[in-house]
Amino acid sequence: MDPLLGIQRAHVELYIHQLGDTGLMDSSIVTMMHGVRGFFRFAHIDGLIAADPAVYARLPKVQHDESRTQGLDRLELIRFLQVAQTLTVHHGALAFLLGINTLRASEAVAVRIEDYAEILRGHRVLHLVSKGNKPATMPFTVPVLRVVEAWRGQRTSGPLVLRPTTGRPIDRRDAYRMVARITRVAGIPRHISPHSLRHAAITNALDAGVPLRDAQILAPPRGPPHNRAL
Repeated sequence: MDPLLGIQRAHVELYIHQLGDTGLMDSSIVTMMHGVRGFFRFAHIDGLIAADPAVYARLPKVQHDESRTQGLDRLELIRFLQVAQTLTVHHGALAFLLGINTLRASEAVAVRIEDYAEILRGHRVLHLVSKGNKPATMPFTVPVLRVVEAWRGQRTSGPLVLRPTTGRPIDRRDAYRMVARITRVAGIPRHISPHSLRHAAITNALDAGVPLRDAQILAPPRGPPHNRAL
């Protein structure tokens, strides 16, 4: 018997509830469910199931509180980066990737040591796969390079940022937890996420007089190497 035939909306909602029990943020659960809903939608369209059990499944309500998710000003960002380095080298490397090189959380956790081995036009560059599985190349700023090189040590390959306790590669949830810890120790009385740091870096660059064209190199969308100025 086809296992798809027995799945009902209650099963899908139980799966959503179990995702919440793992500690995932509501926004992450909603994002993950896009794929699940797409699977059942096409199964229904192709006639594999008589009804779509996911189409009316209740998802968590994601609240967007602008007062809690605002970025950091220049002094707060500086303090955030300084505090991160005092915690562990792992926190420092992640903070600089997010707060200076404006990587997304998914991009930062995926950085491997071999990804920034190339020198292009006198700049050390980072190769990454950006949102939408698009390859991109961006310059590594000197402060970021200094921090990640100190953390890399004698390693020549493998994931750059590791979990402080186990030494295993971090994932997105680790990145959010590490950012939350830095925020707490730095005494910043707001919710700060990896995206907040990305926003703060770009905003503070513009406030400091960086030309819009140069700030756009840091901002999305990230394009292929030949579309990015160095």
